[in-house]
This record gives sequence, C-alpha cells and structure tokens, in this order.
Amino acid sequence: MIRILLAEDEDAMRTYLARALENAGYDVTAVDRGTLAVPLLEDGDYDLLLSDIVMPEMDGIELAQRCAEISPRTKVMFITGFAAVTLKASREAPQAKVLSKPFHLKDLVMEVERLFGQPAQASI
Repeated sequence: MIRILLAEDEDAMRTYLARALENAGYDVTAVDRGTLAVPLLEDGDYDLLLSDIVMPEMDGIELAQRCAEISPRTKVMFITGFAAVTLKASREAPQAKVLSKPFHLKDLVMEVERLFGQPAQASI
C-alpha cells in the first residue's frame, strides 16, 4: 500500500484531504506542520510527501529539501493557494508536482495515481 505523509496547516483541509486519500486506498499520516513531518520522514518509509507550501515554522519547500536529504526515494507533491509561491516551488524543487488550490479531490487522486503509475484502489 502506498504511504502518504500529508503536511497541511489548515485543519479542515488536512482532514478533507486525508479522508479522500484514505477512501482512494492510500495509507495517510497527517500533520499540521513541517517540523512534525521531519521526524516521521526520518523514522518512516513514505512513498509520497504531500505538503502545503505556506505553513508556520517550516514551509513546504524547506520540508521538501529536508525530505530529499533524509528520504530521497520519497516523491514530493505540493499544494498551494498562492500563484507566486507555485513559481518559487517549481524553481526550488523542479521534480515536485504542484497542485494549485482550489482543486477537485478527483484531481488530487489522479495526480497521486499518475506519480505511481497505478490506479487507486478505490474511488472517491
């Protein structure tokens, strides 16, 4: 089963995304900030880091850079509502996919499926 680490500071969005991904058949661990995600990346074996870019304490770009150091096989996907931040993310983490808010949950699941080259195990 594909394991996803979700870092999203907005409670409602984090719950919404985690539930959608779990319903699609993924194993999801959700945290509300990048500083909580780092030790999980060090201790766990995650296939995907799905991170908001704008978060307190540690932004998603810095988190992705740390992820590349400590868990290089973990893929990265960003979610953001800020167009200018999307450009920065594309420049500083060119291997990462960026999804701009608002997006439909089906689009998120489709992008995760695409990253791993397989269909999700359940539909939304």
